[in-house]
Amino acid sequence: MRVLVQRVNGARVVVDGEVVGAIAAGRQGLVALIGVTHSDDAQTAARLADKLWRLRILEDQRSAADLDSPILVVSQFTLYADTAKGRRPSWNAAAPRETAEPLVAAFTDELRRLGASVATGRFGAHMQVELVNDGPVTVLLES
Repeated sequence: MRVLVQRVNGARVVVDGEVVGAIAAGRQGLVALIGVTHSDDAQTAARLADKLWRLRILEDQRSAADLDSPILVVSQFTLYADTAKGRRPSWNAAAPRETAEPLVAAFTDELRRLGASVATGRFGAHMQVELVNDGPVTVLLES
């Protein structure tokens, strides 16, 4: 599992003209782009959710847990693109929908169980993600 995390001051996900998930403009939070591979499982999702919740990348080296900062979770299979050969990425390392969708849900559920305020995109939809990266700060978490 790969989680590309960006510290933001506001973000939103739009699907077919409708905002489906958001962090209010001017509010510091985290956008978590989630990619799932074939070997991931529920324990992987729970471990990375806990790591994200406690990751000290917000103001004054505090975590979302410390500041009760919102998290916007967006599925993104393209995090497993293989661009080693040619000009067309291979998506072979990305897990299929029937594997990935429940693990993205497990990741989100674990964040909520930990106490996070979580918004989401829509799995499998064509999404437009708008955000204001704060810093900029971008960190990759991997299992």
